This record gives sequence, structure tokens and C-alpha cells, in this order.
Amino acid sequence: MSDDRKTILERAKAERRQFKRVRVELAGRLFVPSDNREASCQVVDISTGGAQINCEIVPALDETVVLYIDNFGRFEGIVVRPEEGNFGVRFQCSAMKREKLAEQLTLYMNKDLVDASVIRRHDRTETKGLAKFTRVTGEIVNCTVLDLSLSGISLKSDVRPPIGEVVLIGNAAGRVARHHETGIALELIGQQANEKTAPEKLLNAYVVGR
Repeated sequence: MSDDRKTILERAKAERRQFKRVRVELAGRLFVPSDNREASCQVVDISTGGAQINCEIVPALDETVVLYIDNFGRFEGIVVRPEEGNFGVRFQCSAMKREKLAEQLTLYMNKDLVDASVIRRHDRTETKGLAKFTRVTGEIVNCTVLDLSLSGISLKSDVRPPIGEVVLIGNAAGRVARHHETGIALELIGQQANEKTAPEKLLNAYVVGR
């Protein structure tokens, strides 16, 4: 951890800062599990408890949604205050997840003092490589690795298992987190690689023939 980042986080923790809404301009992706809809969106403010979203899709009040925020990660929540073109999301997450978000918000608010890359939970590496994943049915599916990080992997695949299905890929298990235009995104489960693991080493774990 850099000295600047450590100093900022220690100061915030010492002050026991309670985050209110922070105005932001963050790109995101909204997924509505009940009807399998998804769309690009923009996060206009955020706190450890929720976020305000501008989006062409406005789910119904109390609808469960999944929100992917660039550089911040994945959040599940409940829709509140739906209006034309925007709505709020009340996050449903653990105390640990909220603590992590508080850290990310601290870094975001001090982004002029620290490298922006540290805001992101895990840096993602764009790459290409043939791979295979195994479904719970035993079906083996050929795919292509599009990008990966310590916490997730994006695959190009004609086969799209349902959201939530757990598959095996290489030496790891992954939960299908979302569908995208060319395939699926997996949230890795029990990944033991640490933040110093090189992208090439990560790729070796998943790509056929490596």
C-alpha cells in the first residue's frame, strides 16, 4: 500500500467518517434478474448504503437488481424511489462489503492524491486465450477468455448458463454473475491468488494448453 493511500485511509478511519451521498459520474451496468433485462447506466451519487442511478430501464419499487459499477465492483440491492429515467438502489451487502466500499469512496474522494488504479478492487487485464468450462450438468463448453482479474473472468461463449450457476474453469470455480453481448462474466469463488499475482500466471490457470 502506498504511503499516500495509507495516510488517507488511516485519517478517515480515525475520524470515523460516516459517508453521506457522494456525487459521482461513474459508468455502470444494471441487471434485473426477474426478467433477465440489462442495460448500461450511470451512477450519479453513492454512499455505503446505496446509489442513485440514471438508466433507460427503471425497475419497479422493491425490485431486486444487480449493479456493476466501474472500478467499484458488483452490488445487489433493492429499488427505491423509482421515477422516469432514474431510481435509487438500497444495497444489500455485508458489513465487510460496506467497509470495503467506504475505503473505495475515501480513495475516490482523494483521487487527486493517489493513483486512480488503487480505487479499483482488482485490476482487470484484457487478454485472449482458448479455454473450457464445465457446467453442473457435466457439459464441457469451449470458450475464449476476454479479460480477467483476481476476482472475475469474462468469457466469450455461445452457451450462457443461467445467472447464479456455478461452473468449473481451470483450477477454479466461478459463479455466473451476468450475461453480456458475447458471452458470460464469472465471479470467481475462493480464488486464492493474491494481489501480487501476475496476469500471465492468472491466465495460465484458465487457458487451454498453458
